[in-house]
Amino acid sequence: MLRIYAADIVFYEADNGPAITGHQAIDSLIQKLQGQWPSEFVFILTKAVVANHGVSHAAWTLGPANAKPAASGMDIALIENGLIKELYLYLDEPTR
Repeated sequence: MLRIYAADIVFYEADNGPAITGHQAIDSLIQKLQGQWPSEFVFILTKAVVANHGVSHAAWTLGPANAKPAASGMDIALIENGLIKELYLYLDEPTR
């Protein structure tokens, strides 16, 4: 199994929400979200992931392939010893 998270990872999904801490909590959140999405939804990186001194940026979209995305945003990750220590989610405002 490929490890990408530090053992004590903290994920910040929203500024007004609680921090999500640890592998189990993050895995549970991912499973819950994936269960709500249609099966044809895919994540697509909109440009290459970039890193600078232990901070990485990944811009993405989520939705059916070759269609208007249902959501878009970016993740900012703080990397320590090659593993993600903190992860911040930024959702874009929906376009009309």
